[in-house]
Amino acid sequence: MPSRSTPERARTRRAATLALVLASSLLGGCGALVVGGITVGAAALYDRRPYYVVIDDQQIEMNAISAIQQDRELQDHARISVTSYNYTVLLTGQAERAELAQRAADKVRRLAKVQRVVDEITIGPRVSLARKSEDAYLTSRVKLALTKVDLKDFDATRVKVISEDGVVYLMGLVSPAEADAATEKARYVRGVKRVVKLFEYRPTGN
Repeated sequence: MPSRSTPERARTRRAATLALVLASSLLGGCGALVVGGITVGAAALYDRRPYYVVIDDQQIEMNAISAIQQDRELQDHARISVTSYNYTVLLTGQAERAELAQRAADKVRRLAKVQRVVDEITIGPRVSLARKSEDAYLTSRVKLALTKVDLKDFDATRVKVISEDGVVYLMGLVSPAEADAATEKARYVRGVKRVVKLFEYRPTGN
């Protein structure tokens, strides 16, 4: 059997090291660690994304937020949230004008490693603080509902849930059956107006 290349061996060693550190963190009651300046939660141990993709996604989010915040007009006339999963970036929130939403999306598309931008920014005034609180509560209720999905090997923590003005977005690396089951659970949570599936599908059994 041919030996693995040096870069591949290095990646394997880094992955093993991260797994050991995460396991130590879990046993020690520590919920997160910092890798290269990026905080990685203990849940990353169960994530289907390679660990370096988890870190890349966090870096993309930081870079996107920074790019948007540096634009004074976007700061004053828009409220935009950024979520990156497996190099797909979801933009949610509100902008007072369509050109502002487009500008934000264009800024994010130009960032390193971004493969796809899903622009779900609505045109209109910012939602109220009360609505934002309702969305946070809605997210928690959807996450709880996902723990009741009855599928072998389904892990609710592998589904990222984002709520914006009652619309729920679901992201993750899942099988088609997992996607359907998660969507059905989310759809019937009280307060959900609509469910948007942004899943990436993986072969069953992997």
